[in-house]
Amino acid sequence: MSSTRDIDALIEMMAKLPGLGPRSARRAVLHLIRKRALLLSPLADLMQEVAATARECVSCGNIGTSDVCDICASEQRANGELCVVEDVADLWAMERAGGFKGRYHVLGGTLSALDAIGPEDLRIPRLIDRVSTEGIAEVILALNATVDGQTTAHYIADQLESRVRLTSLAQGVPIGGELDYLDDGTISAALRARKEI
Repeated sequence: MSSTRDIDALIEMMAKLPGLGPRSARRAVLHLIRKRALLLSPLADLMQEVAATARECVSCGNIGTSDVCDICASEQRANGELCVVEDVADLWAMERAGGFKGRYHVLGGTLSALDAIGPEDLRIPRLIDRVSTEGIAEVILALNATVDGQTTAHYIADQLESRVRLTSLAQGVPIGGELDYLDDGTISAALRARKEI
């Protein structure tokens, strides 16, 4: 029986995280073990707490620790603007940029014929319901500039045409770019320069 079985298992688990391969995971685990009291124990406690309390916002799909996230609960953000993003990482990127003061809607992905992902597999029906019931005046489509992202944007635009003002992010977002990887200034500039669809 290996004396490092649990450590090896931790390295394997860490290597499954985005951006970490086996070598990076090994370095991270070694660093955590060396800083056990300062990092490893508090990290383990926080991970256990988050595993027990994290949930998806019933309104927008953001991740938080209550049924309704802080953004949806804020009356200051109920300004009639709804920013549609593909996933929570994109929402967090928009929030980091600090230029948007409305509410969000997380689709949970994009339409994809190749992967058999249709509108019912995403939160598109919930989006249409929110536009009808929440007094939404403008829907900002902040989807990634990929083929699937643009296909999804066109589908949503068709569904909401003449019901609400539709805009999309403009300059600054490169074709093939993903919001989570853009700097805050680029996101802010794209949000300010959004255009009618």
